[in-house]
Parts: sequence; structure tokens; C-alpha cells
Amino acid sequence: MSVSARLPLAMHPPGPRCAGGFTLLEVLASLVLLALLLIGVYSGLRTAIHGVGSGTAAIERIDQIRAAQQFLQRELAQSMTQPIARNERGEDLYFEGSAHELRYVAPLPGYLGKLGPQLQQLQLVDDGHGDVKLVLSLALLPPDGSPPSPLGDPQVLLDHIRSGRFSYRGVDVLGRPIAWTPSWPDGRLLPLLVRIELQPQGNDAWPRMEIPLRVNPLISGSPSGLQPLGTGR
Repeated sequence: MSVSARLPLAMHPPGPRCAGGFTLLEVLASLVLLALLLIGVYSGLRTAIHGVGSGTAAIERIDQIRAAQQFLQRELAQSMTQPIARNERGEDLYFEGSAHELRYVAPLPGYLGKLGPQLQQLQLVDDGHGDVKLVLSLALLPPDGSPPSPLGDPQVLLDHIRSGRFSYRGVDVLGRPIAWTPSWPDGRLLPLLVRIELQPQGNDAWPRMEIPLRVNPLISGSPSGLQPLGTGR
């Protein structure tokens, strides 16, 4: 038996040992790779969130434009020959229109219509940031002929508009045609058409709207379906 075989186990010379951990260089390299991975994940999430946000904003903008168009189409088409004011001769006025403002009477849809026909005022108002906004104001018409009573705060139908205008077309009291004009000349009559031209910011489209005003069936027997002159309230 050799001498080494007779030595106790604790006295045997140590043999080669396997490494049980990572070197500092390996740890640093792993941290760098992890940081790069996290940066990539964060960039992807930020891009996805931005894309979702942009898509949501675009959808909301389209919905806002569509809702404004539908409201204007419906309400102007239902304009009524109900007096909103009187001229200097004491004659009833049923419509007032300029390039940036118009006033008329129409019933609101749904539960809002339970209050009866209301005076509606549409205005193109400066928003203070270089654009304009389309604003709707409502007022109740008291049955005793007293001044209209405002109903709530004005509501913005559409904002971020670069430019816009209203124009009108119809006939005068003698039935002669009135070409497109930025100001309706005779509030005793309703125009036959109201044109609304808006240019929203960005790539949003607003088709030129030419809305025919519906003739009130109670006065359909008058010339051109218009309210006869000189009628009282």
C-alpha cells in the first residue's frame, strides 16, 4: 500500500474545484443587457400608448364633427315661424342671420323637447388662441311675449376651427330670388337655404353644408311657403 493511500482523507492534497458564482464582469454585462431590454420595452409601451391616445383623440374628433353636423342639419331643418323679435315698425321677425351668428326657433330632440320650441343662437366665437369655436345658446320663449330666458350655459358644438362663416339664400317678399348673402336681409321671412362653411384644424374634413329649412305646414298655403307679412303673434 502506498503512502498516499494510507493518509487520512483530510490530509489528501486539494484537487481542482469548480467555480460556484459569477465574475464581476459577467454581472456588469448582465445588468447592461437588462437595462437595454427595459429601455426597449419602455419605448415600445410608450409608442403603443401614444398610438392608442392619438387614435382615441382622432375618433373623438370625428365623433364631435359628426355630432355637430347632425345637430345643425336637424335643428335648422325644423326652424319654425315663431317670432323672436320685432323690427322698428313693430313687425314680427322670425330669423336673424349674419356671417358669424344666426338665431331661429326650433324644437330640441328627446327630453329637451318637452320644454317646447326654443330660441337657438349659433355663434362663431374667438377662442383666444387664434381659432374660433361654434357655440350654441338656448333660451325659452315665454308665452306672454316677454324677452327670452336663457337656458343653461352656452355649449361648444365644435372647437379648433381655423375659419368659418354662415351664408343664406332665399326669396324676398315679392318672390324674387336672393342670391347667397352673408347677411339675411329680411327677418320677416325664413331663408330657403343656410350654408355653413367651416375649416377645422388639421386634416379634419367639414363638407360644405347647405341645409334647406322645412316649411311650417301651418303656413304652407302662403307664397313660397313663407310666413305671410303683417301677421301678429
